[in-house]
Amino acid sequence: MILLSLQGIQKSFGTNEVLRDASLVLQDGQRMGLVGVNGCGKSTLMKIIAGIETADGGTMTMQKGLKLGYLAQQGQVGEGRTVLEELESVFEPVQRMEQQLRDLEHQMADAHDEASLHRLGSQYDQLTHRFEESNGYGWRSTVQGVLAGLGFRKEQQGQMASLLSGGERTRLCLGRMLLTEPDVLLLDEPTNHLDLKSIAWLEDYLRTYRGAVLLISHDRYFMDHVCDRMCELLLGATECYDGNYSAYMVQRTERFEIRMKAYELQQKEIARQEAIIARYRQFNREKSIRLAESREKRLEKVERLEKPKDESAIHFHFDVRRRTGDDVLMIDDLAKGFSGRTLFEHVKMHLRAGDRVALIGDNGVGKSTLFKCIVGEEKPDCGTIRFGAGVDIGYYDQHQAHLHENKTVLDEVWDDFHRLDQTEIRGALGLFLFTGDDVLMPISTLSGGEKGRVALTKLMLKKDNVLLLDEPTNHLDMDSREVLEDALENFPGTILAISHDRYFINRFATKVCVLEAGGVKEYLGNYDDYFEKINRQQAPDSENAGMTKTAMDKEKRKSREEEKRIREKKNAIAAAEKAIATAEEKAAEMEAQLADPATYQDAEKAAQLAKAYQLKKDEIERRYAEWEELSADE
Repeated sequence: MILLSLQGIQKSFGTNEVLRDASLVLQDGQRMGLVGVNGCGKSTLMKIIAGIETADGGTMTMQKGLKLGYLAQQGQVGEGRTVLEELESVFEPVQRMEQQLRDLEHQMADAHDEASLHRLGSQYDQLTHRFEESNGYGWRSTVQGVLAGLGFRKEQQGQMASLLSGGERTRLCLGRMLLTEPDVLLLDEPTNHLDLKSIAWLEDYLRTYRGAVLLISHDRYFMDHVCDRMCELLLGATECYDGNYSAYMVQRTERFEIRMKAYELQQKEIARQEAIIARYRQFNREKSIRLAESREKRLEKVERLEKPKDESAIHFHFDVRRRTGDDVLMIDDLAKGFSGRTLFEHVKMHLRAGDRVALIGDNGVGKSTLFKCIVGEEKPDCGTIRFGAGVDIGYYDQHQAHLHENKTVLDEVWDDFHRLDQTEIRGALGLFLFTGDDVLMPISTLSGGEKGRVALTKLMLKKDNVLLLDEPTNHLDMDSREVLEDALENFPGTILAISHDRYFINRFATKVCVLEAGGVKEYLGNYDDYFEKINRQQAPDSENAGMTKTAMDKEKRKSREEEKRIREKKNAIAAAEKAIATAEEKAAEMEAQLADPATYQDAEKAAQLAKAYQLKKDEIERRYAEWEELSADE
């Protein structure tokens, strides 16, 4: 059942056309993800659906009586209410019903005649039925479940909602809206300000939600686990795809390649026809001129295909000036706190050359502070930090605090790299989409994503061999994140990255370190491997209590070997999947030839093709068996 439909929605702000042909259909029970580069108009389109903005053109139809719930990136709460009262306010009608039931019970107890008792009993039965339908007996536990799921501790429930931080207010607004259970949830970046536990809870909640969901998110892992349909907003127009984010990326590439191939073939044919027409006209005879005119008329009737367009994407890679020794970073018994409150203690880590480590942990546990201790911006309360030979640290700060607000983009980069000339600096900035007069913009006027690209430009030019990345995917659009992941995949150095982006962690990490108040727990593999281990309540791979130094060294060697084995196995599985796809594609071509009656005009050729087809089928079965064997222990 269709809940809402958009057709040809248009919207401009002054001369800036944001939406020119936005169309989508949202069905009941559907979970649709809305994606596109930063600034393409996703939030504007959602505001139009929510009724906050009006469209300049196009039509929007909704099912009669449709109840919408809209969560903006910045939520608002009422004054004078505690955190608990803010969520309980959703159930005020249920609370009034409960009070009416108590009043009816008192009246029934005081009733002396049968007629009054019958009348009150009938009212009580009807009201009890409505009370049960409204979750009257379970709403309090539902509120507590939402508060716990979104990371609000018991002691926070009595805190005034107006005193919460921006991120906490957004979480509270999300909880309040979820409790209202609208027919359609409109969520604009719902995972912002949520830690990994809260995001996992929200995923489960939305997967089983009875209504429909339309969400905007940069969290690709979240959309992979929630969405069953994707809608891309590209250059003001929309295009929809079945499946989750990963399926959308595959289909998007396929569609782009098919359209580009069709466009190139048509351009080739047009050029061929134009060359023939030109030759006919060169003959300058009556018959050849008539032929030329006839071809021109046919060519004019051809519906010209538009060249497929794509948004501009950044393009870069990381390199190193020199190699490090085997030992890169050794942290032992580190502790840090502020104002008498200990953030973490007994932190022990050992990074080796080529390690790719993701550092995760609850919000406020001190992940960024640990990075600041490593680079020397903060002094630890106790413990040691030692670097190996030849280590050059490249630090990416999520807040870009190292950028100078009063400088232009060009000067910000050039001042750190005097040996490069302006052409080289502009070339580097061009890789990150700063072209022409863009490089003369002051840093203070840039968005969060643009500041992130300036910081990445400087990081690329430094060519450090150890990268400390604090939330590097924040503020980057999805295409830019994919490019960053490709660059890190080919980086020859060592990586330690803080991230809440589980898709990103899956792409780059071979080890996950969980920072807690009492130290660090290490798990081999990427995020999915870590998540599987904690669900199985498996001990961390760093459990070395009671070992001798020789045994610990042996365990570390085994850990490195295990990391190498995991990488090799993942590469082997990917190669096997690619080989299967190639073989199946070839088999499909053979099937098409065998289905063509013209094939059997040459009996010998047909027999050879049938034999080759059977061999290809055997190869596919063999490759599937190899793939299953490789995947058996995954």
